[in-house]
Amino acid sequence: MAHISETRGNGGETHQTGGEPLTTNHGVPISDNQNSLKAGARGPTLLEDFVLREKIFHFDHERIPERIVHARGSGAHGYFECTDPIPELTRAGVLAKPGRTPVFTRFSTVAGGAGSVDTPRDVRGFAVKFYTDEGNWDLVGNDIPVFFIQDAIKFPDLIHSVKMESDKGYPQAGSAHDTFWDFVSLMPESMHMIMWAMSDRGIPRSLRMMEGFGVHTFRLVNDEGKSTFVKFHWKPRLGLQSQVWNEAVKTAGANQDYHRQDLWEAIEQGDFPEWDLGIQTFDAEWAAKQPYDVLDATKLIPEEDIPVRIVGKLVLDRNPDNFFAETEQVAFLPTNVVPGIDFTDDPLLQGRLFSYLDTQKSRLGTTNFHQIPVNAPRCPMHNFQRDGMMQMAVPKGRANYEPNSLHEAGEDPGPRASEQSFATVKSMTDLGNQPDEKLRVRAELFGDHYSQARLFYRSQTETEQTHISDAITFELSKVGLGHVIQRVLGHLRVIDEDLAETVAEGLAEDLPEAATPMRAPIDMAPSDALSIMKSAKHILKGRKVGILIGDGGDMAKVEALRTAIEAEGGSVMLIAKERGKAEAQLAGSPSVLFDAVALVLDAEDAAKMAKFKPAVDFVSDAFAHLKAIGADDASAKLLAAAGVMPDAGVTKLDPEAFVTAAGQRFYDREAKIW
Repeated sequence: MAHISETRGNGGETHQTGGEPLTTNHGVPISDNQNSLKAGARGPTLLEDFVLREKIFHFDHERIPERIVHARGSGAHGYFECTDPIPELTRAGVLAKPGRTPVFTRFSTVAGGAGSVDTPRDVRGFAVKFYTDEGNWDLVGNDIPVFFIQDAIKFPDLIHSVKMESDKGYPQAGSAHDTFWDFVSLMPESMHMIMWAMSDRGIPRSLRMMEGFGVHTFRLVNDEGKSTFVKFHWKPRLGLQSQVWNEAVKTAGANQDYHRQDLWEAIEQGDFPEWDLGIQTFDAEWAAKQPYDVLDATKLIPEEDIPVRIVGKLVLDRNPDNFFAETEQVAFLPTNVVPGIDFTDDPLLQGRLFSYLDTQKSRLGTTNFHQIPVNAPRCPMHNFQRDGMMQMAVPKGRANYEPNSLHEAGEDPGPRASEQSFATVKSMTDLGNQPDEKLRVRAELFGDHYSQARLFYRSQTETEQTHISDAITFELSKVGLGHVIQRVLGHLRVIDEDLAETVAEGLAEDLPEAATPMRAPIDMAPSDALSIMKSAKHILKGRKVGILIGDGGDMAKVEALRTAIEAEGGSVMLIAKERGKAEAQLAGSPSVLFDAVALVLDAEDAAKMAKFKPAVDFVSDAFAHLKAIGADDASAKLLAAAGVMPDAGVTKLDPEAFVTAAGQRFYDREAKIW
C-alpha cells in the first residue's frame, strides 16, 4: 500500500502526493490536480491549460447511449461446466465435451432506463456470453420463456407503448399506463406473456432466484449434420422466489439497487449463484403433432410433455472490476453461435438476428466493439475485416482480401475457410414450410392466442391466481381509457371467466362480451413447473435474516441464531436503533431487505420500540410480507403494536424452529391482512 502525504494549498485545498504518478491520458505527469492554470491568482483561466482541457473534455464524453431496452443491468463473471455432454446432439464443444467455459452474464430489467430501480414489475433479461474455444456463443434470453409478440416487426411498437408516454415523459419503468395496455389489448398474442408478467414472476426476490430461458426454438447439430430442435432453460439452484407487490414497492424506496447489491454481495461473500442449464429436445415429427407452433415465441413446451434434461451448470464467482467497462459495454448478439448450434425460422428470432448487431454499433460507436475486452473472444480470431473507428488490432502484411496468391510470393496469405467451421442447416421444409412464395402472413397455428395463457393461469395455486388478478386490477386502475379496460376484460373472459369477473369487480366495471378468438382455445393439462409455489425450495441458503437487538437482549440467543442460520447457508445482519450498536441502523434497514426477521429484546426494549415507528414498521412489514418472525414473550408489546397475529410463521427464538420457518413465506397469512 502506497504512502499518501497531504499538504494544504493557498486556499486550503488538499494536495496529495505519493503512490503512482497521476498523468494525463497521454502519460504526462501532473503536478497539481486541484487548480486550473490562471493568469495571476485571481485572473482568468488560460486556454493553454491542456490538463484542464483534457479532464473536462473526457468528462463531457463519458456517457454513451444507454440501451433502448434492458438499460438497467447487473453482471458478473463466472464459468459454465458441462456435466452431461451431448455429442449425439451437437458438435458444439461447450455442450459436447466435459469441462469449463468462462462466461459473462448480465441480468436486466426491460422497460426502465439505466437509472431506474431494480424491483419494478417487469420482465428480466438473462443473457450469457460463453467464451468457447470455437468463438463466442451468446444465449440472450429472459426470465420468462415466452414473449409479447410473434413477429419482430412489432417490437418497436411494443417498446414504444411500454416506455414513458411520449408526451408526458412518464411513467418510468412501469407498464401500468394507457399506451401499453392499449397496445396489448389489440394484440391478443400478448395475453400469454401478460399472464407471466402479472404473476409473481414479474417481481423476483433476487436475480439469483429466477429462471432463465432462451425463449426461442433453436437447433442443435451433431457431427453427422443431423439437426435436433432445442429449448434452453436455466434453473436456479437456490430455487424460485418472488416478492409480494407491497414489498417490491417498498423495496424500491429502501434500496433502488436491491438486486444489484444482492448479487454483488453474494459473490463477494463466496456464496456464488448457480444455475443448471437444461434442454428440451424434439424433432419435426413431434412438433407436427402439437396444438401450437414451436416457432411461435408466445408459446412454450410444457415440461410434463418434454422433461428438461440438465446438461451443465452456470456459476458466477467474480464481480466486474469496472461496471462501465464490463457490464455496460458488454454486447450480446443472438447471431453469436458456434458450430453445432443454429437458428430456426422463428420470426421474432429472425428479427433479433438483424437488430442486435445494429444496436451495438449505435450504442458503442464503432464496428470494432468486438475488440472491447469483455466482448473479445478468448480463442484466436482471424479475418480480413479492417480499419474502422477505434481499431485496436495491428494487422501485418498486405493480405486484406481473399482469394489471393500471395503465398506463392512467400508472403502470409491470411486465413481461409475451413471444413470444420459453422455451417447453416440446409433444410427449410422440416417443419412443414414451403418456401415457394414471398408472403407477409403468419402460420395458422400462430392464431391460437389463449390456450397457453389459460394453461399458465390454471397451473397456478389459488394464491398465485389471486396475485395475478390483483396485479391486473392494479395496472388497469392506472389506465384512463375505458374502452381499453373493456377490451382487456374481453380477453380475460376467454382465458378464465373467474379471472375476468374478479378483475372487473375490482375495477367496478361491467363485463363486456368475450373477445372472439382467431382459433378456439383448448384446455391443456396444468403444468406444475409453471408455478413458483408448487416448486418452491424452503431453504435458507442464499437468504438474509435481520436480527433486531436492543440494550437488554440476550446476546447468547443472537449467537445461537446466527450459528443456526449460517449452518443452513444463510447470512445475518444485526440491527439496532443506533448504528454504533450493531451492523445497521434500524431506520435505514427496513425488513423489506431481509427474508426473515428475529427480535432479541427485553421487555423494556420492546416497550420503547413499540413507540418507535421504524421499529413498528420493521415488524408489521415483515408480517404483511409473509415472512417468518422469531420473538420471545419479552417482545410482546412490539408484536402487538405491529399487529402481528399468531401463525406458523411466528416462532419463538428456538434456533431450530426459527430456521425451519425462515426458509419460506407464509401465504395463508394473506387472507388475514390484505
